Amino acid sequence: NKDDEAARAYTEATHIKPNDILGWQGLLTLYERQDGRKIDEYRKAAIQLAELFMEADDRTRCQMVIDKYTLFVKKHGSRAQYKQALETLLPTSTVYDFLEGRIPHPSHTYIKIAEIVEAEEKERANKEIGERRTRLGAKIGQVTTEVKGEIFTNSSLEQIYQHIIDWSTVDEIRREYEEKLLRHAYDTLIVLPTQNKTQKREQVVEFARGMVIIKHPFALAWQITLEWKDGESLADWDAGILRDFIEYCPEDGLSKTLRGYLESEISPSHVPTESSTADVATTDEDAPMTAADRLLLITEGVEESPSSVLAHRIMGEYYLFLEEFESAVDVSRKAQNLVTAAAQVSGLKFQDNTDSVNIILACSLTHFQSPKNHPEAKLLFESILKRKPTSTAALIGTGLILEEQEDYTEALDFLSRALDRDPENARVKCEAAWCIALNGDFAEGLTQLESCLALTKARDIRTRDLKGLILYRIGVCLWNIYSSKAARKDRNGAYAQFLASLQANMNFAPAYTSLGIYYADYAKDKNRARKCFQKAIELSASEIEAAERLARVFADQGDWDLVEVVAQRVVDSGKVRPPPGSKRKGVSWPFAALGVVELNKQEYTRSIISFQSALRISPEDYHSWVGLGESYHNSGRYVAATKAFQQAEKLEAGIKEQRTGERWFAMYMLANVKRELGDHNEAIAGYEEVLKGRPEEFGVSIALLQTLVEGGWRSIQLGFFGPAADNARKAIDVAGSIAAKRANAFNLWKAVGDACSILSWAQTHLEDFPLEKVKKLLEVKINMQEYDLLTEVDGVGKEIIASSLDTQRLDLQSRLTQCLHLAILAHKRAIHAATEDPHAQAVAWYNLGWAEHRAHACLFPQHRATGQKESLKFLKAAMRCFKRAIELEAGNSDFWDSLGVVTTQLSPKVSQHAFVRSLYLNDKSARVWTNLGTLYLLQSDYQLANDAFTRAQSADPDYAHAWLGQGLLALLVNDAKEAQMLFTHAFEIADSSSLLTKRQYALSTFDHLSSSPTISNNITDLIQPLFALNQLRSQVPSDLPYQHLSALLAERIGNYPDGLDSLSSVCSAVEAEYEVSESPSSLARFAQAKADLARIQLARREYGQAAENAETALDLSNDEDAGALDPDARQKCRLSAHLTAGLAHYYIGAMDQAIEMFRAALEESDGAPDIVCLLAQVLWAKGGEQQRGVARDQLFDCVEKHPGHVGAITLLGVIAVLDGDQESIEAVTSDLQGLRANDGLDVQQQRRLGELLAAISALGHGPAAKDAEVLSEVTTSVMLSPSKPHGWTQLAEVSEEPYPAEMALLTATRAVPPAGSLDAE
Repeated sequence: NKDDEAARAYTEATHIKPNDILGWQGLLTLYERQDGRKIDEYRKAAIQLAELFMEADDRTRCQMVIDKYTLFVKKHGSRAQYKQALETLLPTSTVYDFLEGRIPHPSHTYIKIAEIVEAEEKERANKEIGERRTRLGAKIGQVTTEVKGEIFTNSSLEQIYQHIIDWSTVDEIRREYEEKLLRHAYDTLIVLPTQNKTQKREQVVEFARGMVIIKHPFALAWQITLEWKDGESLADWDAGILRDFIEYCPEDGLSKTLRGYLESEISPSHVPTESSTADVATTDEDAPMTAADRLLLITEGVEESPSSVLAHRIMGEYYLFLEEFESAVDVSRKAQNLVTAAAQVSGLKFQDNTDSVNIILACSLTHFQSPKNHPEAKLLFESILKRKPTSTAALIGTGLILEEQEDYTEALDFLSRALDRDPENARVKCEAAWCIALNGDFAEGLTQLESCLALTKARDIRTRDLKGLILYRIGVCLWNIYSSKAARKDRNGAYAQFLASLQANMNFAPAYTSLGIYYADYAKDKNRARKCFQKAIELSASEIEAAERLARVFADQGDWDLVEVVAQRVVDSGKVRPPPGSKRKGVSWPFAALGVVELNKQEYTRSIISFQSALRISPEDYHSWVGLGESYHNSGRYVAATKAFQQAEKLEAGIKEQRTGERWFAMYMLANVKRELGDHNEAIAGYEEVLKGRPEEFGVSIALLQTLVEGGWRSIQLGFFGPAADNARKAIDVAGSIAAKRANAFNLWKAVGDACSILSWAQTHLEDFPLEKVKKLLEVKINMQEYDLLTEVDGVGKEIIASSLDTQRLDLQSRLTQCLHLAILAHKRAIHAATEDPHAQAVAWYNLGWAEHRAHACLFPQHRATGQKESLKFLKAAMRCFKRAIELEAGNSDFWDSLGVVTTQLSPKVSQHAFVRSLYLNDKSARVWTNLGTLYLLQSDYQLANDAFTRAQSADPDYAHAWLGQGLLALLVNDAKEAQMLFTHAFEIADSSSLLTKRQYALSTFDHLSSSPTISNNITDLIQPLFALNQLRSQVPSDLPYQHLSALLAERIGNYPDGLDSLSSVCSAVEAEYEVSESPSSLARFAQAKADLARIQLARREYGQAAENAETALDLSNDEDAGALDPDARQKCRLSAHLTAGLAHYYIGAMDQAIEMFRAALEESDGAPDIVCLLAQVLWAKGGEQQRGVARDQLFDCVEKHPGHVGAITLLGVIAVLDGDQESIEAVTSDLQGLRANDGLDVQQQRRLGELLAAISALGHGPAAKDAEVLSEVTTSVMLSPSKPHGWTQLAEVSEEPYPAEMALLTATRAVPPAGSLDAE
């Protein structure tokens, strides 16, 4: 078993005796024992032994060695080793000649080797593709090409195939491997780079040509021969070869296409068959194909050969011949790609094939969707003419395009050049003549066209179509040459030519259009004209004139669906937009017509697109701008609508005639847009301008009236109450003019009611409201009994109109009552006007309900004295109105919400049900959630109220009343700070019509300011609440508590005249109320108002009146049991009155009375330190030693009780300085130094401390030391408060340096509002 040692021994033996057979036989035996491990060594030994037997002329043993070797390798070796073994049987082997006849024929051996190589290459290709396709960024197609290129370029298969062909004696095998050789060479050519294709392509072409010559039915060879031919025309292909291919490859797709082509009209070898010659019976196969059969066969062949350039080219030319231009375009585009692919495969340019395909495509594009595709077609023709200037097809195509673009001179030039090459071409001659006519020379064109008739053949269908075209064009020339009305009406003139054209070609659309124009304009036969136009547009969408006239007919009939069909057909034809560079004008009316149709369908987005398309073609089209603006307006794009209408107005000057009065419409629509944008003033001006020219336009008048009312409501929301009242008065005037013409309009009376209601929100302007004018308006064209609707409930009926009042003597409250009653009556009139419209009637009841509710809200305080039943009459009437509205329209959430509001007081359960029902219909309404929360709040269910308010805030964060409700909840839980923040936020986001928001904001802000002296001194915090109260006073002048609050805020900012005016009004009103009711509450309010009035008079230095009013307040609040004030409020009121009276007496000079008042105030305030300071100052001012001693004692007691009181300590320091008491000065100085470092002092207190310390330092030492001490104190003030101006101001006064003065100015600038809270004290 020592095989290796045995092998070495045998090898050594063969080296010693190389011709000794035994050694080699031993090696073979040894290798055979090792199976396939030593095959390569076995091969060498076997060949050496076979050669020894050959030298010995022993054929039998030599054959045995070779046969044994091949069988052993086949069994144990690899595929490559077996191929090496088979090579020993080939003629290239050293033993082949010796063993010839004893071993297999070389052809068989080569076949086996080919099979092995084929398997190896296939296995290698699959392996390489599988590995490389997983690489990053690899593409399967690219990877496959790379792998095949590497394998095929190094393949030996082609040589092996050639050896098989050379050695084989069997024709079938030779043909089989000739096919394989061609296929392998073709596959190799595909993957070779372009620069390396030439040699291989020549080889492939040679192989293919050889097969075609011997007529071998291998489709690839025939396809290469046919497809790789670069021919300018299909006639360049040998018809014999085409027929042979059909015969030998009948099932190939290209074969079917060629068969149909050879029998078609476009084949040069086509011979027309006459039915009369068919005198011999024929079978179905021998019978000539019909045109349909040919087309079907060619189409089927193209589908079965999708990569054939020739098949697609034939198909394209046949479609072009049949004038199936769309199909020709599709096929020729595919052919372009196929030519490019064939060029990449073969390395040939195929310029003639490319030009031919491009000519088919360009000719098809010339007619398909003309003129949309003309630019592309023209580029194709131009590229061909650069290489082939005499190309007839390119010249004709270019001429036709230029003719369509109305460049007749250039078109005639190209057509003339084409006619020079083909002078008998009737079509080209006809087009040239038509260009002459269209260029203005109709007479010459007529002559040329008449000469073309001689070239037509009546028996040819295509020629008959051409004849129809020529006759039509002759008719057009006659129509333009003889343009008089009589000549055109002559039935022997152009009319006869149009009829002759239709006799030649019944499907010629332009002739129908011309006949339609004749019937419409001259024969006055609208029915026939419509039929002609309809026939024309059915035959050809390019008949734009016929389409426009037909669309106008349908539009006049209101048949917008047919208008859309006609317009869309014209748009789809591609004729509406001229190609770039064309002289022909575009056609915009189809897009405008589509826009109008889509407007009627309320498809505003599509109508915008249509009108924009129309304006791109005709930018000066007034009606398209109006349509575009209306589309923008209806879709809510108001800014864009404004621009469109403004552009239309600019174009109005260019309208020469105003037959239908369209010019005002743009102005009217622009006013509508301004109205939608909220620019009511411009909208009103626009409507008024329209009405100047068209005063009878009811729609414009109603729009003006509604805009006036809307502008009034908007002004109320913005706080412009004067303009709101002006709009309301103007609305009444406009309503009067409308009622005189059309008194039964629902919107008229709704607007009248709203105009009256507006004044209830701006009550200070009620004096100028024309009550009598409204009454007269309500009497116009009406049975007065109609106003007695719900009179048994609300008491408002025809008696209100019939009553006569002296409007000059009516007070404000009476005017308000009359205004609200008239609003109710106007809405009752609206119900009567809306009888025929259920929806409008429901809305009218709804509006009446709110008018009743508004009357309740405004007049309820005045009705309290007459009893509960009287005070609820308007509320009950409102409830009945809303119920009636719900009966008419139960699905309206607003109606249910309104019912819930008015039943909140009458029936909380019904109210809750109404709110829940409203939320069921619309759960996104913040207003309904807020109303529900208010109901829960009134029923003391705070948790549910909070949840409802929170839902309202989520639905609409900008709805102010939701935040207001949460603020009220915060007040109920004693969270005043949170409530004040919520009220402030509600006020900031609310509009000016909200009364409750202003009241709660002002009240909470005043309470907040009163709670902190520091905040109270900030003027900026007082401006907003004061502004809110001023607005509230304009809206509700009778709201006395908040008028009083306004005076208090005015006092705090130093606006004493306004405060005095407000409090004087309050005092007068409360006094009048007390005289009527004598109620304790009125007395208490009167006392409080007098005390506050006295304080303001004191500030105005009206000391006598201040003292008088203060003493009056003290007298009114003297009896604690009689007053309605709570103890704390009573104490504050009396304290204020005592202090005011004391200061007034002091300034008058009545010191005794002043001291008495201060002592009383001291008793009232239980020794308040501020009052002690005031009393001390008055006692000191009186000048007596006793009084001054009392002042010192009072201040010492105050400091003892309130050691940190700045005012008391400061006064003691001043007294010590005045007395020259050095000991007291030192003690006070020490206290002042301690207070100085207190962070709780405000700016004024710090200033006083600094000034006092500086004064003490100035009085205490010699001049030099005095200046140093003063400077030290001043610099200390600066160091303690570097950001405050008082220290820098003092330093500037004692220093000569400019820097302190600059810093004083800078810090003061930063400290004043709005940056800071520094005031002028």
